[in-house]
Amino acid sequence: MDEINPFRIDVPQADLDDLRERLRRTRWARQLPGGWSRGVPVAYLKELADYWAGAYDWRAQEARLNAYPQFTTAIDGQTVHFLHARSPEPHALPLIVTHSWPSSVAEYLDVIGPLTDPRAHGLDPGVAFHVVAPSLPGFGFSPFPEPADERPWSIERVARTWAELMRRLGYERYGAHGNDAGAMVTPQLAALDGEHVAGSLITAGLGVPTGDPAQLEGAGEEELAELKEMAARMAGGSGYGPYLAARPQTLAHGFADSPVAQLAYLVERFKEFDGWGSGAEPIGRDQVLTNATIYWLTGTGGSSSWTYYEGAAGLPVNQRAVPSGVTHGGPPVMRRIAERDNDLVYWGDARSPSHMVAMAAPDGLVAGIRAFFRAIR
Repeated sequence: MDEINPFRIDVPQADLDDLRERLRRTRWARQLPGGWSRGVPVAYLKELADYWAGAYDWRAQEARLNAYPQFTTAIDGQTVHFLHARSPEPHALPLIVTHSWPSSVAEYLDVIGPLTDPRAHGLDPGVAFHVVAPSLPGFGFSPFPEPADERPWSIERVARTWAELMRRLGYERYGAHGNDAGAMVTPQLAALDGEHVAGSLITAGLGVPTGDPAQLEGAGEEELAELKEMAARMAGGSGYGPYLAARPQTLAHGFADSPVAQLAYLVERFKEFDGWGSGAEPIGRDQVLTNATIYWLTGTGGSSSWTYYEGAAGLPVNQRAVPSGVTHGGPPVMRRIAERDNDLVYWGDARSPSHMVAMAAPDGLVAGIRAFFRAIR
């Protein structure tokens, strides 16, 4: 039951040819008035789809992923895929990193090198990590079985799965980091496996006001304005959250049959999160298309939405089992709120042009991870 199997991504050429053929045969919608306010514009999506069908090089991205050892193991009835990059430094701390929604392990490709081999990247080798980067259940190369397990994939269930994964790898003490969906899993993992987790570091989410007026006492005008802007971003103008919570299977049919439907959905998420389509996208289109390709090839566009239909989307849990940190902290009032219910030892002021921090600002994220775990070692 503890078997860990080597894994390598090797997509059949026929699958890539089929993807390109489907893209070229897309039946395009008519353009509605209103531009981005009514969804992804036809002309914008056509240009991106043409690039996907032509110049985009999946094999190059496949090689980047395969540059790191990959494995699968079965835990609680679920195949779990993960990258496992060990550091050459003998004192390295194991670190499990959990990716975002709607994203994949490809999110971490630009940070694994500096984290595992800081010496080769001009960084102090005194802080180094053995990086474990799993694909969330139902995402990418960790697809749900068919028929799907009827038991809910709660954040707690994922955290228990991660704890078992690290046990199987023989890691008695390890750190944890996550962003977005990963920021939900990481502190839950700390709460459940505090005996082994050294520290819980997320990009953001701790200290978000929950509506209690007492939480905002002492907040200045600038802080309140920043909180208001943040709340507007989190609201999600398209209303995708309530729909995914109610009818994910309906969207899944389009994701499974049309790569353009999958692409449009991902691009809209990046638009709402980061201003995609503005002409100054914070993440390169190859990065977005790599995620779209992974979702398409694995058929996980619908199943990746479980955080919504299981009611798992929300805010990270507070916990005092282990030290906590935030790399991209908000205004001081959020830090004060976070400190009430967490052993907060690090509150970074890093900024990222994108919600997908590891892809948009890898150097800043690496610096934050190194600073936090240096502080608690």
